[in-house]
Amino acid sequence: MLKEFKQFILRGNVVDLAVGVIIGSAFTTIVKSLTDNIISPFLGLFLGKIDFSSWIITLGSAEFKVGTFINAIINFLIIAFVIFVMVKLINKFLKTQPDEAPATPSNEEIYLQEIRDLLKKQTTDES
Repeated sequence: MLKEFKQFILRGNVVDLAVGVIIGSAFTTIVKSLTDNIISPFLGLFLGKIDFSSWIITLGSAEFKVGTFINAIINFLIIAFVIFVMVKLINKFLKTQPDEAPATPSNEEIYLQEIRDLLKKQTTDES
């Protein structure tokens, strides 16, 4: 059981996912800082101070922090947009890479192709 768990953990997909989660967490911190310290003040120049965190709806003893939720949506949209731009740039970079030359077939592949061709020829001769 321990051996299977070790194989599971060391499999590429799990390790890649772990790295993605860690990088994503760090990236979220950076984008949140970008939003709080650069984008919001910049928008504040044109629209006045933008901070929705003070928007609270109170019903009885319950407080609904609607503004904090709106700030989270804004942060999410900015993160999603930045990731979108990054993926587009990465895809553009990957497409500009020259295609690799087709690999020369191995002896086994050549032999199998010959067998395939002989079988095709036999079936057409019998028809």
